[in-house]
Amino acid sequence: MQEDRRLAVLRAIVEDYVATEEPVGSKALVERHGLGVSPATVRNDMAVLEDEGYITQPHTSAGRVPTDKGYRLFVDRLSTVKPMTSAERRAISSFLDGAVDLDDVVSRSVRLLSQLTRQVAVVQYPTLSRSTVRHVELVALAPNRLLVVLILSTGRVEQRLVDLPVEVSEDALAELRSRINRAATGEVIADAVTRLREAVPEVPDAGADQDQGVTRAVVDTLAEAMVDHRSDERIAVGGAANLARYGDSFDSAVRPLLEALEEHVVLLKLLGEATDGGAVTVRIGAEGPYEQLASTSVVATGYGPRDEALATLGIVGPTRMDYPGTMSAVRAVARYVSRILDEG
Repeated sequence: MQEDRRLAVLRAIVEDYVATEEPVGSKALVERHGLGVSPATVRNDMAVLEDEGYITQPHTSAGRVPTDKGYRLFVDRLSTVKPMTSAERRAISSFLDGAVDLDDVVSRSVRLLSQLTRQVAVVQYPTLSRSTVRHVELVALAPNRLLVVLILSTGRVEQRLVDLPVEVSEDALAELRSRINRAATGEVIADAVTRLREAVPEVPDAGADQDQGVTRAVVDTLAEAMVDHRSDERIAVGGAANLARYGDSFDSAVRPLLEALEEHVVLLKLLGEATDGGAVTVRIGAEGPYEQLASTSVVATGYGPRDEALATLGIVGPTRMDYPGTMSAVRAVARYVSRILDEG
């Protein structure tokens, strides 16, 4: 009974401190929350919580603020992630459904996350190496020039121009398109490259077979596009201006985070590995990988088509944040983005 009551006191301290940005006293807790006990009992509970390291007293203030350990217990004891309102769900859906391509999806997602959470949002582009081939299209631009379009399960589209050694007919192009899609569609990138290479049998003299030369030119171009990993560490960042809300902790929390925003490798490590199944990961303060960001928390989850986590999105910000609301927003946006990628 006492443990449940102290957890309720801790929850009230966290909620009030996040809302007011001021240390929380026992009198305020009794007035704002229906704890059902006297201020003296609350003070005793606060003393126990402080002894156990869940809250601390800053300077000479009479109030208390949560520690990293207190935030962790608060997050771990959340029975459910706060559901999004119907208005918020409609706003997410209408905003993301208007995206025209992968770049637009990522751009819209990072803007939406930063607006919903009032934090810095980070969205990693889908990892190429874990995606599969959805379709390959060959478009004749001239009798001996093709546009090769590679469409991946992540929504990524790669386009390459190919100059052919000979002119190719519409019938030959249709047959080549069919053969390439049979070999590559549905395959993971690495396997797709192997299957495409197998579609080009070795001949003693490549010039002796003109059709073979056309096929090899297209396959070589596709293979080059598939092994191009330039976007594997690309991320989008939005909402840095939200850090202005934390001016009181500029040196301890904001300055290190502002510096980290310029280092995408640091942000990727902060986000952590993508996790599927809709799990939301919360790392608080010193739980993160960088000592200089010990005043920073990260709320992140993986996203991708059909519950396959291909990349990570989330928010980073000072430890004083609305964890339930942030976790809800991160999970909701990840689900919508996954659905968009799944639908192509």
